[in-house]
Amino acid sequence: MFDGFWDNVFRYPRYFVTVLLGVLVNTFAPLMPLFKRPITLIAMLGLFVGSLVFVALTLRAMLGLSTI
Repeated sequence: MFDGFWDNVFRYPRYFVTVLLGVLVNTFAPLMPLFKRPITLIAMLGLFVGSLVFVALTLRAMLGLSTI
């Protein structure tokens, strides 16, 4: 009944990494043509950095980590 139990359990991290990479590839593949032009590359990077800063500042304010 438990012949391949641990082999099966140790396959889950590989499955998780495979699914995560698949999601990332399918998310960013449509954006690759936008990165070929310098103007859209700068705009996309600015949007990405701005989003990260916004989330970081929002979380810091919500958690009370700093006085803003």
